[in-house]
Amino acid sequence: MIRFVKYADIDKSLWDDCIEKAINGKVYGYSWYLDIVCREWNALIEDDYVAVFPLPSGRKFFIEYIYQPFFTQQLGVFSCKHLTSAVVREFIDCLPKRFRYVDINLNTLNKSGDLHCKLIPQLNHELDLIFPYPDLVQKYSLNTRRNLKRALQSDISLSSSLTPDEMVRLFRQNRGKQLAHLTDDEYTILLRLIYACIHRGIAEVIGAYSDHNELCAGAIFVRSHEKAIFLFSAVNAEARANGAMSLIIDQFIRQNAGIRLTLDFEGSNVPDLARFYKSFGATALTYPRVIISKLPRVVDIALRILRRSKGRSAS
Repeated sequence: MIRFVKYADIDKSLWDDCIEKAINGKVYGYSWYLDIVCREWNALIEDDYVAVFPLPSGRKFFIEYIYQPFFTQQLGVFSCKHLTSAVVREFIDCLPKRFRYVDINLNTLNKSGDLHCKLIPQLNHELDLIFPYPDLVQKYSLNTRRNLKRALQSDISLSSSLTPDEMVRLFRQNRGKQLAHLTDDEYTILLRLIYACIHRGIAEVIGAYSDHNELCAGAIFVRSHEKAIFLFSAVNAEARANGAMSLIIDQFIRQNAGIRLTLDFEGSNVPDLARFYKSFGATALTYPRVIISKLPRVVDIALRILRRSKGRSAS
């Protein structure tokens, strides 16, 4: 039986055990992760935590809604048992009627064929690192190989001593200037999240420095469930010209080649980013975004505007 459980009544030990053992477990689903990225969340839980569905929620205009938090690509149903489209539909059908607007991403193993709601396929890219590095590099595109050659010729050096604060500052000074919807609150959440991952020993931060020893690019990889998620990155104009980010990703691939690990690039629907991730030999996958609206049209439009300001990735 699937039941709605308020946050205060969730047994976090049982919850995290479910996420740990789930056939489709992801770091996004852990209670500590959700506590950082969500202002408020409740859940749908099947039986004794055999399957769970986190529900990040908010209120606007006296309307309760479910949304996708920043820095959280996929949520949906996480299950310790076989997942079918019928199971996913049962969870969606159990969403409380009090939530009159829903806009949330499910995950790759959440089959959506039986869902009677608006579905928008979202693009992701993953690269299986179990093969030897020489085999992996053979799948690099010609442009990626050029970028790596350019980075080496530019004397780019890599270091794991980069602090999260430095990387976020680099992002805000560059790409962040084009993303006005990212406020100080969102950057605070991001920093808390990165430091929490480092504290748990599941994060690796890599910085790239120019030949005059100035930071030009940085990235964070978070490991969970035999995957390394390319969670966040930052580059400046110099890095776009010298191939520094390609060098960071290549080093991560080189150091982890031959082990049971998948590099999850976390997207993207943005064509240029999708092309960049695919250039490392990554395979394109999709996961469903679910939208359910029980609102008058004018309120529906207002909440769509709210969604753009409160719940999508900064990538």
